[in-house]
Amino acid sequence: MPKVLISDAMSPRAAEIFRERGIDVDVKTGLKPDQLKAAIGEYDGLAIRSSTKVTADILAGAAKLKVVGRAGIGVDNGDVDAATARGVLVMNTPFGNSVTTAEHTIAMIFALARQIPEADRSTQAGKWEKNRFMGVEITGKTLGIIGCGNIGTIVADRAKGLKMRVVAFDPFLSPGRAQQLEIEKVELDELFARADFITLHTPLTDGTRGIVGKDSIAKMKTGVRIVNCARGGLVAEADLKAALDSGKVAGAALDVFEVEPAKTNVLFGSDKVVCTPHLGASTEEAQENVAIQVAEQIADYLLNGTVTNPINMAAVSAEEAPKLRPYLKLAEQLGSFAGQIAESAIRGVHIEYEGQAADLNTRPLTAAILNGLLKPLYEGVNLVNAPFFAKERDIAVTEEKRPQVTDYQAMIKITVKKENRDRAVVGTIIGGDRPRLVEIEGIRVEAELRDHMLLVRNIDRPGMVGNLGKTLGDAGINIATFFLGRQAPGGEAIALLAIDAPASDLVIMNICALPNVTQVKSLKF
Repeated sequence: MPKVLISDAMSPRAAEIFRERGIDVDVKTGLKPDQLKAAIGEYDGLAIRSSTKVTADILAGAAKLKVVGRAGIGVDNGDVDAATARGVLVMNTPFGNSVTTAEHTIAMIFALARQIPEADRSTQAGKWEKNRFMGVEITGKTLGIIGCGNIGTIVADRAKGLKMRVVAFDPFLSPGRAQQLEIEKVELDELFARADFITLHTPLTDGTRGIVGKDSIAKMKTGVRIVNCARGGLVAEADLKAALDSGKVAGAALDVFEVEPAKTNVLFGSDKVVCTPHLGASTEEAQENVAIQVAEQIADYLLNGTVTNPINMAAVSAEEAPKLRPYLKLAEQLGSFAGQIAESAIRGVHIEYEGQAADLNTRPLTAAILNGLLKPLYEGVNLVNAPFFAKERDIAVTEEKRPQVTDYQAMIKITVKKENRDRAVVGTIIGGDRPRLVEIEGIRVEAELRDHMLLVRNIDRPGMVGNLGKTLGDAGINIATFFLGRQAPGGEAIALLAIDAPASDLVIMNICALPNVTQVKSLKF
């Protein structure tokens, strides 16, 4: 039974879902880093919100950990690179609080436009400063959205309903999608120049850190209003303060800050600034939604391999998982076969998907191939970190898809490029769910890969099968299956045997000594 730790406060429904799915769950909130490090070793999954910091040091003690699930959209409190290197899947719940965060953004826009917080404080203080709080309409104003993903798209929809003009900058927003949303896709500098209000909805990366700063503010309209309900580091707070003081920026509404919790901040105390304590996702509905989603996602991954909303791995939907399962097994077996027969450094891998295999989600298949290929060569490789291992070791990975069918309804071919020669293996699925190896370096075979196998290369001469069988028989090793293939009569031939017990080094040496044998490899699957 998998075991999961919930280390941050979240809806009790999350723990209920784990138990309903047959997963053992502990709820331990408020753990200090050393306490979490001491406890994490016994868990397969970790469910967090924003308080728990999943650092490389914590992960170093997580021997069993397979997945970290963040109940929320960000993963800033997790070391994704360290998790990937250790083969730990990281996932989040980007849709559970999208509406809530978008609504908070719209509320901030209204608060800025009509100076509602400051007017409220003034009125409740017994003042009646009606002339002091002269607001602006948002109707007809241009809203610039930086980042038009889940939340940005909802903000755009709500803003259009308020009769705002919407322009958006997002490198991943296609012109067709922008047209469908009835918004205008623009470059960043044009957005800065045109927008009356600017709202940020992009992840915090090296490329987006400080995207609103001294240089970008200089390109904006005088009197622009800026809203940030995404990530604190997107705004250079000292630069924003200077622009507010100079009048370049008329107002700013911030739900997130460079340092949180923000007990002090350079922007505090200004009547041009509206601040909230990271409330973007803080509604009852959103907290319930993200807790339910993270529990379901972690459970699905631990129980059946479904990968939903991954940060460091290809997604596998619940619908795809049953279709992919036999192909994932085939892909890993083919990769493992190629890896185990490798005799020199691997420079690259070329993967060909043909027929029905070409119509599948091939990203997890490629990860499975790399997992099988690299696991015999490097300790700690799994489905999550295999692409990372390949990239780190400068192994070039290329893919090719051919939907047309040739010899098989579905086929996967792996060509491993090495220093001395390339080696290719081909596999298919028979009977709907049974992986088969069907070609080794151009030699046709049809082999089921079992736990213990021997690959024997030889010159095609009479007596080979008898000699091989006798050698194994003398060693007390039973042959379960025996597959043969050859290039041509008298040419290079291959024997692939499944045996009931692993062959010792002495047995391998005795087989190598047989007439016409050129190579023997012991394989394990």
